[in-house]
Amino acid sequence: MAITLYGIPNCDTVKKARNWLDKENIDYQFHDFRKDGLESAQVEQWIKELGWETLVNKRSTSWKALDDNQRQNMDANTALAAILESPTLIKRPLLDNGKSRNVGFKAADYEHILKA
Repeated sequence: MAITLYGIPNCDTVKKARNWLDKENIDYQFHDFRKDGLESAQVEQWIKELGWETLVNKRSTSWKALDDNQRQNMDANTALAAILESPTLIKRPLLDNGKSRNVGFKAADYEHILKA
């Protein structure tokens, strides 16, 4: 099972997830979406699977930097464009285990997802 963890290296929650994966000896690839970029089709699939409301981090500085009109009128299409322009809008980390995608980090969730 190929596991990819998406995020940015300086995010505290991403660091916690990476530390947990390392401690549990789980092999994964880290994808820095600032440095490595994101594909439109990939983000579109995440939005379809998770919903833009789950994928977008409304507590992020990137969300707060959007103007009121963008925030109030956000939908799947505008979320796609906004994420491609500013990938840090994505709630971090995003874990892809090849079967499902999950956002955020809780050790119990990772335990269930990766060791079930």
